[in-house]
Amino acid sequence: MDAKAILAKFRRGETPTAREAAWFGSAIGSGDVTDAQVGAFAMGVCRAPLSEDARVALTLAMRDSGNVMAWDMPGPVVDKHSTGGVGDCVSLPLAAALAACGAYVPMISGRGLGHTGGTLDKLESVPGYTAIVAQDRLREIVNDVGCAIVGASADIAPSDKRLYAIRDVTGTVESIDLITASILSKKLAAGLEALILDVKCGSGAFMKDAASARALGDSLVTTANGAGCRTGALITDMDQPLIETAGNALEVATSMQTLTCEAISNPLWQLTVELGGALLALCGIAGSPGDGEGRIETAMRSGQAAERFERMIAALGGPADFVGSWRRYLPVAPVVQDVFPARPGVVASVNTEMVGTAVVHLGGGRLRESDALDLSVGFDTLAGIGESVSDQRPLARVHAASEDAAEAAAAEIRAAYSVTEAGATPAKLVQERIGL
Repeated sequence: MDAKAILAKFRRGETPTAREAAWFGSAIGSGDVTDAQVGAFAMGVCRAPLSEDARVALTLAMRDSGNVMAWDMPGPVVDKHSTGGVGDCVSLPLAAALAACGAYVPMISGRGLGHTGGTLDKLESVPGYTAIVAQDRLREIVNDVGCAIVGASADIAPSDKRLYAIRDVTGTVESIDLITASILSKKLAAGLEALILDVKCGSGAFMKDAASARALGDSLVTTANGAGCRTGALITDMDQPLIETAGNALEVATSMQTLTCEAISNPLWQLTVELGGALLALCGIAGSPGDGEGRIETAMRSGQAAERFERMIAALGGPADFVGSWRRYLPVAPVVQDVFPARPGVVASVNTEMVGTAVVHLGGGRLRESDALDLSVGFDTLAGIGESVSDQRPLARVHAASEDAAEAAAAEIRAAYSVTEAGATPAKLVQERIGL
């Protein structure tokens, strides 16, 4: 089998077989194909989408291009993946709650990408937290604590690293087949028995409309199940930030308030419970998603989830007393000021991508891969759709490194919000379920 013959099929408008897709997926990682051939393959997939069998085969080959973890745990090994949004810190309470319910969660997470925040960046606002650990250490922590939120090591799915870099410069990032293989090759390399997916839809998501989100959700669920991992998905709203905060340390603060039940963020609580309940049903701990939701709520309200979270933080180098003393540890921006609307009214819509971009411009995200982050900056008290705003109730409060940065961010937030007399009703948070 050779690359030129497979690429010739694309030229003729044909799609590769499962065997050919698997060969190419392996060859990307082994170096048996050139960058030009990888780019041609990616463009071919964009023009002639893969069959389900070929998509599964490509995903498994990319998974197997590096190390695949194997586990021997007394409970199921599970994980969750979000396609990315603004104010999405669900992974923090969810991993801990799942562990408290008897699941084992090696959560391989990423850094911020474009306007969306990264789970690892958020956790690195905790002093001492080490997001990259050796696999032996990851295994120890998951065995002892039940969960660990870490980054992927260099030997996880090397085919994906190479393919993604080439997709980025060849205009082929948006292929659903290639997005599916990229996400799942890394997730399945963790040796999972079950996976729950949070597919975002709306102005702050990569998938802006329901049809695109559904297509991606269907592809991810059928491919993961075809690869032998029990998987389901929720399509969730991202037409406004998930919570009232956006920014690394600020989102950790909201997570801690919710995890400890000090001041619960209702959307964060709901999504944690619904994703967790579905996953507990998929892995067999719960008899149904409803049963699973009850177990997740019990873990949160009893303090068991918070206890697991604190143990995870300590195991990964953070403070041993973080849950009780998080305010002492999280970084604080020197400038904090309200952002008032140009005129009073009701929030009719939010360009959530613009909110995320405003966090990036404050220094809370990356314009270049090498950029250092200011983990203290961002927004809190973000107004939601349907909420009245005025000179008494601001659109948001900005946390910035300087007065000039705060003023620039305030202008971006005003531009991101549409305020009218009538306002609007927000969309349902959970819009659809796939495979559940």
